[in-house]
Amino acid sequence: MGTITTFDLDRFTRAAEARDATTQLSMYGPDAIVTITNKLSQPGAPRVLRTREEIKSWLEDMYGRDMTHSVKHRVLDEAGAAYTQACRYADGTNVICATVIELEGGVISGQTVLEVWDEE
Repeated sequence: MGTITTFDLDRFTRAAEARDATTQLSMYGPDAIVTITNKLSQPGAPRVLRTREEIKSWLEDMYGRDMTHSVKHRVLDEAGAAYTQACRYADGTNVICATVIELEGGVISGQTVLEVWDEE
């Protein structure tokens, strides 16, 4: 499934802006869990990714779309990281994502993602 590398916020966010799912995936631990909440996966029933394969599919889907990603407001400490990400589809639709990352043993053990987007 690929080598796991130590979490590096600069590298992780550069990978987001470059739509590089492989680099991001390399920083998730083997038991990482990602919880995604948005209009479709509301707080009472969020989308929960429990395997590296599910996380890989999510990252590849997100970064495979025709859109730009711009990371803002980055914060890092020994327990984790957080940032916002502004995305824009080619048709002008905007998406804002806020994410909080939990670190354990130098790799991502958990991630909470909140997403909102323009309505048509």
